[in-house]
Amino acid sequence: MDEVKIGFVGCGGNARGHMRRLLALEGARIVGVCDLVEELAQQAAALTGGVAYTDFRRMLERDDLDAVYLSIPVFAHGEPELAVIDRGLPFLVEKPVARDMETARKVEAAVQQAGVMTCVGYQLRYSGAADIVRKALEGETISMVVGKYWSGSGRGDASAWLRQFAKSGGQLVEQATHTIDLMRFLVGEVVEVTARHASRQLHAIDCPDVHTVLFEFENGALGTLTTTWAYDSSDWSNANVLDILYGRCLIRWSGGRVRITEQGEAREQTAPGPGIDEVFVEAVRRGDASEIRSSYGDAVKSLGVSLAAVEAGETQTTVRVL
Repeated sequence: MDEVKIGFVGCGGNARGHMRRLLALEGARIVGVCDLVEELAQQAAALTGGVAYTDFRRMLERDDLDAVYLSIPVFAHGEPELAVIDRGLPFLVEKPVARDMETARKVEAAVQQAGVMTCVGYQLRYSGAADIVRKALEGETISMVVGKYWSGSGRGDASAWLRQFAKSGGQLVEQATHTIDLMRFLVGEVVEVTARHASRQLHAIDCPDVHTVLFEFENGALGTLTTTWAYDSSDWSNANVLDILYGRCLIRWSGGRVRITEQGEAREQTAPGPGIDEVFVEAVRRGDASEIRSSYGDAVKSLGVSLAAVEAGETQTTVRVL
């Protein structure tokens, strides 16, 4: 197809980022935007030139849609995806794909049955830095990975859905899913998780504000992850940081930059990579999903690790990842 016509379900801040990138892409056009908050839908319509809706079902009645973006809160997943699948449309959905495995498995089964193309918003996989790390690790025995996600996202309105455990799942599910997914992508599948959670600073919310997690990977490597969202809200330099040890070498991933230390000498590397929006639009245009690195089925595995970590911390046991 010459032009990929796209509809949006959800018009919040994250969606606006995707919209702006799509507006800069030749051959992509946003034709419909939907949000339960009419003001947000109207603002997105003014930005994109698409028609504003407050009911995604009405937007899906359009006969000119080629693909749909779903940028919605964690607790809202399920029904919108199933409606898009029923229309047989490719979709890009923001992470995490659900608040619980039951919803995720239901959507996953529908995706498989319908055979629709999917992509999940784990954009770190598409960076040139990810390619550098994967190439460096080819054939290597990974000993350990140490990750951290320290931010100030938990500080704010306690009534916001992000800070309500029943709606967001807390930091391990909603936010540090990026770090967990990157670990899976670079190191391998996780089979067991042990964790501890605590509330040390943010007593106005019902989510823990510090987590320590221990991972056992299928390939035998071990990993740890520390997270907090009670840190400084202005400092994001400690979010999505990984140290990967293999042999006598160390890879540090930080902010999309890679530092590789070998025999005491360190060199920094970075490289451009196609953005996730460019990859998804081109996949839809060509009808070829081979360049998509984050399918719905794969993203369900990252959710499974996050939920296992939550359970492990709550029960103070070791939990197998399903």
